[in-house]
Amino acid sequence: MKVLFIAGFGPIAADVGESRRLYAETLGIRFKVEEGEYLHTEEIEGARAFAIWPLDQAAESCFGSGEWPADVVRPQAWLEFDVEDVDAATRE
Repeated sequence: MKVLFIAGFGPIAADVGESRRLYAETLGIRFKVEEGEYLHTEEIEGARAFAIWPLDQAAESCFGSGEWPADVVRPQAWLEFDVEDVDAATRE
């Protein structure tokens, strides 16, 4: 598999308000706000996207429920790569 670049990275936030205060107010990152408090920007070099992913949205994406399962360790961040050949990468 050949990784071409970091497509996206960011924290998974149980408290989006606290994350917004840190990243937007303290660090000065300007975000676009999407549905459900999903905050993202394409203005930070080094990754195509930086986004704060609310934990309830991550739970919905992974488990089909807005609640993260108590018996599964809560994630801290997400990371996405673009690869040269997706089919080859999924076979590895």
